Amino acid sequence: MENKRNILMILTSHDRMDGTDSKTGVWLGEMTDPYYKFEEAGYHILFASPRGGEPPIDPMSKLTEHLTGSNRKFLDDENAQQRFKNSVELESIQSSAFDGVFIPGGHGPLWDLARHPEVARLLADFIKEEKPIGAVCHGPAALVSLAQIQPDFLVGKKVTAFTNMEEKLALRSDNIPFKLESRLKELGADFSAAALPFVSHVVRDGNLVTGQNPLSAGPTATKLIEVLHEINPKDI
Repeated sequence: MENKRNILMILTSHDRMDGTDSKTGVWLGEMTDPYYKFEEAGYHILFASPRGGEPPIDPMSKLTEHLTGSNRKFLDDENAQQRFKNSVELESIQSSAFDGVFIPGGHGPLWDLARHPEVARLLADFIKEEKPIGAVCHGPAALVSLAQIQPDFLVGKKVTAFTNMEEKLALRSDNIPFKLESRLKELGADFSAAALPFVSHVVRDGNLVTGQNPLSAGPTATKLIEVLHEINPKDI
């Protein structure tokens, strides 16, 4: 009998930018690219969010130029869509049921995942259990929440995330609570970025894998799967 392998995917529940009518939420490709990478590697994915139910999707990530192959696959995948629409509330989740956790971006995490006590609890438990954590783009905002209860975790930790330059180029830097690159550096992280904006960049530091931007989502998931296989080589 094959071992049950599970990935927790934590999604934002926040859908509004500050000082504007613009909407935000999960960046679709940062969820779908990793989702199918994990599925193809034999993992079952559970969606969870602060409020439960259907997480908001950033409308910009649905535009034609942002529609990746995995996005199109997701739109035809009724099973995945139903599970997405029925995400579980974070407070009911226990890390012991999962092999690892992955946190997609979109700007939403800057508001809720960056300060949610259940996010901090879960990430602290994954670290204690020596299970890998993956996050991409604005997903590493969840590490800001973790820093509230483990302030030393990010000190000297090699990470990446959506950069201040990318924020400026995305024309949303005036409508967010903080710039993620700056905040991670303030918390002591050893932050790095690709030489050019919006180019894929993935950083691994032990069991922590972070990706810089939407193009990094699939590669970040692939790297997390490598870490999972190192921890449990029998799963390969």
